[in-house]
Amino acid sequence: MNNALVLILVSAAVTIAIRFAPFVIFNKKTPKIISDLSELLPSAIMGMLVVYCLKDISFVSLSGFMPMIIGVVSVIIIQKLRHNILLSIALGTVLYMFLVQVIF
Repeated sequence: MNNALVLILVSAAVTIAIRFAPFVIFNKKTPKIISDLSELLPSAIMGMLVVYCLKDISFVSLSGFMPMIIGVVSVIIIQKLRHNILLSIALGTVLYMFLVQVIF
């Protein structure tokens, strides 16, 4: 039991040190490269997630690609209309699952 407590305390100390390190290192002045990355990374991550989700698309049959295409298009349309990413992803997912389970 003593070893478990030591492991938990060491893990907590390392986690806290990692969280506070940027504030200590940068002294409340963020470098320009970090500011630039903070603007670019969200779009790049979303792009990579889209590519990852669509990498296994199969054009052999209609049921292989139509639900995905309709889902992606619905997410884009809802996002353009409502500007709410959670709503867009939720409704797109529900539509995709409905198409896969009921229609195709």
